[in-house]
Amino acid sequence: MPAIYKITYPNGKIYIGQDRTDTLTYFGSVNAALVAADFNPQEQADFTIRKQVLWYRKAASRQEITQKEQEFILELGANDPAVGYNRWPRCQRIAVSGKNIDDVGV
Repeated sequence: MPAIYKITYPNGKIYIGQDRTDTLTYFGSVNAALVAADFNPQEQADFTIRKQVLWYRKAASRQEITQKEQEFILELGANDPAVGYNRWPRCQRIAVSGKNIDDVGV
């Protein structure tokens, strides 16, 4: 059953992904180097992540699943490097009146 899931890492950062395999142990294709860079060897020695299904549908097209994945990435800010490990859609920061404001997904 196609699903959109959220992985939460010990540092609180998240990754949003899609699972078209309906496999309990599927944890996505996050960039391993990005995650590893945030944890020292001691932290990596005892590492727990949480997987939550955010959305699922018995029958969904690949286009619908990808659209839902993108919606959740944007809604949760998972493409902001300070928040998560998704790098698509690209997170843009715009300076407005001297402040940085995230314009996520532009």
